[in-house]
This record gives sequence, structure tokens and C-alpha cells, in this order.
Amino acid sequence: MILTIDVGNTRIKAAVFEHNTAVEYFFFTKEELLNQVHFILNKFQKIENIVVASVGNVEKELFLSLTVKVKIHFISHESHFPFTNLYSTPNTLGIDRMVLAAGAVLTYPKQNRLVIDAGTCITYDFIDENDNYLGGAISPGVRLRYESLPQYTAKLPLLTKKQPDNFIGNSTHESIHSGIINGVALEIDGFIELYKLQYAKFIIILTGGDADFLAVRLKNTIFANSNFLLESLNQTFQYNQK
Repeated sequence: MILTIDVGNTRIKAAVFEHNTAVEYFFFTKEELLNQVHFILNKFQKIENIVVASVGNVEKELFLSLTVKVKIHFISHESHFPFTNLYSTPNTLGIDRMVLAAGAVLTYPKQNRLVIDAGTCITYDFIDENDNYLGGAISPGVRLRYESLPQYTAKLPLLTKKQPDNFIGNSTHESIHSGIINGVALEIDGFIELYKLQYAKFIIILTGGDADFLAVRLKNTIFANSNFLLESLNQTFQYNQK
């Protein structure tokens, strides 16, 4: 069995896999990391490998105490990936984006793929049918947009995300919800339309913490899978083992 761990900017997500089948998912904070991992290892004692991808501020040393029980594997720029990286600054490309690209290639072979990760940031990654990683875009995610309003204005409140009742907000709260949620949805649909101008056919994978929340507002046909990064981590590890 394999335990995959995605250390994000906001929280940590983990999943236990039996081959390519996810057995259980876990979500916790960075402060809970070691306790939660010990809990998972005790619950699933057949776990032999832990695979970690990190964009958050978690030191590798935190995992060293676990090496007496299991093998720890950190996915890095030195790992093998099933695509040719054509990014002009390859060493600055986030590991999470590389893992998502790898998952897209391994899950949907010989197709053009656009991966949209709606997390703390919204990232767009395009891999063509010849397995060339071309790049994409980065913009603020839903939570960052909500938090920026009270941080950079004097009177706008901090709200919790909510589906707007109408695109015309009839109060300050509704105007904020409309501006942020409709704005993100229009941005995503707009990027997809730009890709359509250059590529006749491609699949779209929407993932990340806000994937399901946003999927209902998008007009394009997508594969919404909020756990695609964890699944891609498992596939990337198995690809490296081969």
C-alpha cells in the first residue's frame, strides 16, 4: 500500500492507495501532520511507501522519524516525469503542477490536456498530445480574492465563499460574492476559449479544493476531480519505480 501526501499552501491532503485504487482520503493541518500520519500508518499497517509532494512550508526533517516504519519518497525536479518540460524556467515550475501534468499524461494518453487546479492559487497547465509540457497561467484563487478585499480596502468585509444568487448583486455582500465567484468562473471559461482558438480538441481536468464548488458554474465540459493531485502522486511514484 502507498500513502500519498500533498502539502499545500493551505492544508495537507493525503490518500491511501492499494495499487491504483484509493482506499481512503484524509485532510488535516500542518500542525497535525505527524499525529495524522502515525494514525494512518497504524490504521493501514500494510503501507510500505509514503510519497510526498510539497509546495508548503513543511521541512523534510519532519518525515525522518517515520523512516523506521516505511520508506519516504519526495517528488522533486530530479524525479522522472512522463513529459518533456518546455517551460523556459523549468526549475521554478511548482512540483504540484508537474505532478498534475504527469497524472494527466498517464491518465489520458495521446491527447491534448488542460489541467486547472483551483486551490489557493488557480493554475493552468497545458500538455499537448505529444507529451510536451507547454506552460500555462497562475492567478489568485477564491480564498485569496475574498481575503484581499478587507486587506486592501477600508470597509469591505471578509466573507465566506457562497454561490451568488444573481450576477447583479443587490447588496455589498452579494456584490462581493458575484464579483469573486462569477469572476473566477468567467476567467476559467475565458482561458478555455483561448485554448480552443489554438487547439481543436483537448480534455479539461478541474481539480483542487474549489473544483466541485466551481464546476457547477462553468459552461465547458470538464472532468471535475478534487483529488486528482493525490491520484497523480500515486501514478508518478509508480512511473518512477518502473
